[in-house]
Amino acid sequence: MAHQEPAFTIGIEEEYLLVDLESCALARAPEALMAECTAALQGQVSPEFLQCQIEVATRPHRTVAGARADLAHLRRTVAAVAARHGLAPIAASCHPFADWKDQTHTPKDRYDGLARDLAGVARRMLICGMHVHVGIESADLRIDLMNQFGYFLPHLLALSCSSPFWQGQDTGLASYRLTVFDNLPRTGLPPQLASWAEFERSVQMLVDLGLIEDGTKIWWDLRPSHRFPTLESRICDVSPRIDDAIALAALTQALMRMLWRLGQRNQRWRSYDAFLVRENRWRAQRYGGGEGLIDFGRREIVPLPELVDEMLHLIDEDAGWLQSTEACARARSMAAEGASAARQRAALAQARREGADGDAALRAVVRHLIAEFHDGL
Repeated sequence: MAHQEPAFTIGIEEEYLLVDLESCALARAPEALMAECTAALQGQVSPEFLQCQIEVATRPHRTVAGARADLAHLRRTVAAVAARHGLAPIAASCHPFADWKDQTHTPKDRYDGLARDLAGVARRMLICGMHVHVGIESADLRIDLMNQFGYFLPHLLALSCSSPFWQGQDTGLASYRLTVFDNLPRTGLPPQLASWAEFERSVQMLVDLGLIEDGTKIWWDLRPSHRFPTLESRICDVSPRIDDAIALAALTQALMRMLWRLGQRNQRWRSYDAFLVRENRWRAQRYGGGEGLIDFGRREIVPLPELVDEMLHLIDEDAGWLQSTEACARARSMAAEGASAARQRAALAQARREGADGDAALRAVVRHLIAEFHDGL
């Protein structure tokens, strides 16, 4: 092979909401809870923008098995500490019935600045996501893979959707989180860039004008990380179940290796206009995988299970190389049964059938999410 293979290490960041075990309502993280988590998870946990949120980050791992063990430890620890305070974490991108107007942001310079710069847009940020970092040492290769990987972002979103409810209403969307996040500047699909130098020039212009401090304020669905030599996928809703999260991370890692491998053979993934990829992104946001996505080559709307089968065939060699075949294969059952959004709606319907009124039925959805957080731990 022409060039040395990138590391393709994998790191996962997840944001959780903290809820009261009795009322299932959102709760602020007490300072003692954050202090206990910080002591137990040296450097792998941090407060998030809102005081009802907590963020964890795995270390970089060579394999998804290593990432899974790390993430399981993080989830177990946060859950155990939260329980001592009468709270529980949920890994869903929106709380089923909380009101963003009741939340307060964490007092920290960075978050004070965000609240000031983004005004009313920032106040609605009652959302959680999952970010997957894949280690790629070459800066220009990160840009090259970013240009190609955008095609697959809607597929990953469709598998991850976990935010159908907002302020007690069924929004009709599978990922309402994105409608909130897309109100921010510098979000959405990444642009097509010619080189790392072009990316740096663009970011530096905004820094020189005093509009942003650094590249951490670029919030595209996929970006070169400002802090690490990684390409960071940010499209996914956070997954209630750890094994779904690991499957999405494994697919992200294997797809990036597949695109790199094409380049080693003087090939590349065909580029489609962002207008078309945005249409698929919207379909995933609206329906999850329920109504299929467009296959631009075939000019057809294809069911998600069929697209996942094709994707697994494409990355078969790479998943084998990365020891992630089993983790990637889980995407088949995820596509077949539907993402968390469908399960949350099913939990609501079940509670209503059992006689629960509106508020009690929504609390049943939160209890379902608490239970799924512990699945596989």
